Amino acid sequence: MTAQLSDQPVPAAPARPRPTTASGPGSMSVSGPGAGRAAKKRRAAGALAVIAGCNAMIQLDDPIVNIALPRMRADLGLSAVGASWVLTAYLLAFGGLLLLGGRLGDLLGRRRVFMAGVGLFTAAAALRGAASSGEMLIAVRAVQGVGAALAAPSGLALLLSMFPQGPARTRAIAVCTAAGALSTAGGLLLAGALTSLGSWRWVVYLDVPVGVAIVVAAPFVLVETPRVRGRLDAAGALLSALGAAALVFGLARAAERPWGDPSVAGGVLAGVAGLVLFAVVERRARQPLVTPALFADRDRLLAYGATLAVPGAVIGTYFFLNQFFQAGRGWSALVAACALLPLPVTTALAAAGGERLLRRLGARRMLAVGAGLLVCGNGWLALSATGPYPGVLPALVLLGAGMACGVLPLTVLATSSLAPDGAGAASGVLNAVQSVGGSVGLATLVTVASHGGGAAAGFVAGAAFAAVALVAAAGLRRRPAAGVS
Repeated sequence: MTAQLSDQPVPAAPARPRPTTASGPGSMSVSGPGAGRAAKKRRAAGALAVIAGCNAMIQLDDPIVNIALPRMRADLGLSAVGASWVLTAYLLAFGGLLLLGGRLGDLLGRRRVFMAGVGLFTAAAALRGAASSGEMLIAVRAVQGVGAALAAPSGLALLLSMFPQGPARTRAIAVCTAAGALSTAGGLLLAGALTSLGSWRWVVYLDVPVGVAIVVAAPFVLVETPRVRGRLDAAGALLSALGAAALVFGLARAAERPWGDPSVAGGVLAGVAGLVLFAVVERRARQPLVTPALFADRDRLLAYGATLAVPGAVIGTYFFLNQFFQAGRGWSALVAACALLPLPVTTALAAAGGERLLRRLGARRMLAVGAGLLVCGNGWLALSATGPYPGVLPALVLLGAGMACGVLPLTVLATSSLAPDGAGAASGVLNAVQSVGGSVGLATLVTVASHGGGAAAGFVAGAAFAAVALVAAAGLRRRPAAGVS
């Protein structure tokens, strides 16, 4: 365009309004768009800290209960069956209610359900430390499972709503993965130290200050999501809860009883039947608990399948090595915890750089790398687990890196391209698949180890689980690395 000269005076540019500041109680300083962007970034960082803190708190609970369980049993006079129910009661409530928890977040508001879940989990953790009987301990563990089933999927759904699909969301997922791994590492150390030096009650109070801090901070940094209009699919909620709980119960019993035992076979068959019936009901429901269209995307379906397999590639390491270090070598709980630390620490370090790696490799290749590392780590342990510790250390590093490289692309794939009103349900499915995957993995590995050559055979089974994730990676669609999320 050609500029035309004129003899008319050029009007002066309008003066920019000066930033105004407001002072006094309850006021906020205003200094232009830059300050608004900075405030938005601070709020996003606070929201991520709260959500990652919840993930860390839930993951912290598992190692501290497992390490403290022998002292709990002795102090409260629990039988072997009673001690197993301290773990099983939590798993039943958590695994059985995850789908319902995710859907309630969509219907009632994700922040509201998230805070209710964290509050319930924290209150139960406080009561657990004051338990005067085994029955009370088992009951509050079940309540904790309910709280976790509300908080976990709602927390992930809040993350999806606050961070747009792309690098920002991938970084947020990586932060949550790293926080969970670090909490596992910290839980191992603290639980080992407190169990060795003091009372188990000190150990189980570790969740309480974290939970209180999350409940206090959440209203200030988490933005409530709009409620989805609709009704709760009561039939679907009941069938999903009963089916998942029965399946988890049967698999948990399989870790200590033969598969032909009525409680094992009955639980697994009842669970499978309940979930099949749930799928039939959902296809006919007007407002299903889980939309069948969620499984129409091939990559998401493969991500769910790989997510079911990955826990089985790692869970045996904690189970078998912890027992071997303490029972076989006579190490204290603290020394055994320190020996296992390289695995979660490597996971946290690898997750910290996971967003850049995912951008460079893409989900398909990154998952293949992670699954390959998990296969190698389990194979290494099958040959060296009972040897000197320096021979075990490289396997722990391989498994930690493989876990990070596997979990991050799977979470991104499972939560991409979702409708705004489906994030809670999708998060519930992802968490449920992870929970069932852990139960399937432990039951399978323990069965293989008890009938096929001890821990070495268990690690071979762990490698087979990782190989399933490798096959899933081969089935993913090829797409540009930068556009995976």
